[in-house]
Amino acid sequence: MEGCCSSCISVIQRKQCHDHYWACCRPDPRVRLPARSILRHRAFRDLTLTGNTRWFSALIVLVAVHSIGLFLLNSFGVITLEAEPFPWLASIVGGLIFGWAMVYAGGCATGTYYRAGEGLVGSWFALIFYALFSAVMKLGPLAGFTEGIRGITLDNGSLQASTGNSPWVFVAVISAVAIWLTVHHKRKLKAPMATLPPRKTGLAHLLTEKRWNPFATAVVIGIIATIAWPLSAATGRNSGLGITTPSANLAGYLTTGDTQLIDWGVMLVIGILVGSFIAAKASGEFRVRVPDKGTIIKSIIGGIGMGVGAAIAGGCIAGNAMVSTAQFEYQGWVSMVFMIVGSGIAAKVSIKPKKSQAAAPAAESRTV
Repeated sequence: MEGCCSSCISVIQRKQCHDHYWACCRPDPRVRLPARSILRHRAFRDLTLTGNTRWFSALIVLVAVHSIGLFLLNSFGVITLEAEPFPWLASIVGGLIFGWAMVYAGGCATGTYYRAGEGLVGSWFALIFYALFSAVMKLGPLAGFTEGIRGITLDNGSLQASTGNSPWVFVAVISAVAIWLTVHHKRKLKAPMATLPPRKTGLAHLLTEKRWNPFATAVVIGIIATIAWPLSAATGRNSGLGITTPSANLAGYLTTGDTQLIDWGVMLVIGILVGSFIAAKASGEFRVRVPDKGTIIKSIIGGIGMGVGAAIAGGCIAGNAMVSTAQFEYQGWVSMVFMIVGSGIAAKVSIKPKKSQAAAPAAESRTV
């Protein structure tokens, strides 16, 4: 049961990358997926770099679906949503660091897992250092610093706690916003897109070739995220999808052998990695690709920054921008805002268009 949610997420997220490439960019079946894949961090980067709101709007739809599921489960006593204070300083600092770092790493935490499963060596480095520094910040010598900065809090850490309103008021509001955003983008999604003839049929075509509507995909992931809660709770872990703490626990187990660190969350991240590999092999897109030295260095720096930032902020995009936001916790919304700011700063610094570079062909990774 532990691998169910993670395998589904791996397939769905990889399919979004494949959809864009297969429909728009892929002239030859032997040509690999470009590095600029559609990842969840791109929703943040594009928002500040190009003003494109499509993927961020899909994220809001995901949060709306997740919030409906969470509060239904809470109402029926299936799970217990616990009130938490608001670590305001950690949310700001950690969000900024994580947002900046994921641009250098080439993807968010979840994206790094599934890109590693595809064979991207740069993501291998980013993943190793992300997990390592998550452990350093949460379990190792800097755990005291993390605890200290996260101990600077404000009471009433959620909208419902600070206003006294039912959470269903906010569920209704975000659901209305999600519906409006879906309608707003509907016309653009209907625009014709060049496609190549399908090479597969049936389920294989659906999972590896057919283009999925991003808003429909958001609904599916929102449902998977909701299902994750009772599955996790059944093992004694009262939480949903999360990447940072499980990654820290996995690194801690690998270095200490402490089996108490192995829980549902660790199985989740292992499942994402394995599921991504299976999906890549099934679609014929798995390749071990070795980037240049500069990209590897950036990946390492990005992985370190993601581990530090996510530990301080209390989560990555999954933990904060998807799970905490769905509970209407200030931590999630504030962290998400500063992740957007951080990714925007990094994107404008590192992805500035240059005329000299525009005329030059892009360097390709070496394929092993």
